[in-house]
Amino acid sequence: MEPVYRGLGRCVCCFWLAVAFDIVGLVVLLIGVFVNVFFYDLLIYAGAIVIFLSLIWWVFWYSGNIEVPPADLEDDVGLLKKDKGALSGIRGAVRQLSSRVSSGIRSSFRRNGGPPNTRTAPARRPPVEVAMATITPQENSPHNTGPSQTDCNVGMPHTGTETSPA
Repeated sequence: MEPVYRGLGRCVCCFWLAVAFDIVGLVVLLIGVFVNVFFYDLLIYAGAIVIFLSLIWWVFWYSGNIEVPPADLEDDVGLLKKDKGALSGIRGAVRQLSSRVSSGIRSSFRRNGGPPNTRTAPARRPPVEVAMATITPQENSPHNTGPSQTDCNVGMPHTGTETSPA
């Protein structure tokens, strides 16, 4: 015998969490509106966000209390209905076509054409070798980026700003 749920239904915890979030959010929002504090805008936004988050608990409570008869669930859990009409033949053909298409898509993503449902390791590439050498800076090189001790004054080019006649 199934238990009989009265009043709040099966998800009582979600119901009370939703109510608590609504109450806390409303209190914080009203404090932000009516109390003279310098961070009133923070309280208004925080209260609105907490009330919005209570919607999650309301959805959990509502969806947890939806009752579906077992007859409607037969097809969803893989149990086929007993009637053998024209519709069941069409359903079987659609299921067969669907499984063929999905297995074809699955096999197109496989690498190296291996057998189905096995994973193959990707081919290893040989490591790339890079030769590196140390270069010492030259004294009179135009690309010398280090500061020299004889030339400490660096001149900046003159830039002028143009003004429009107004």
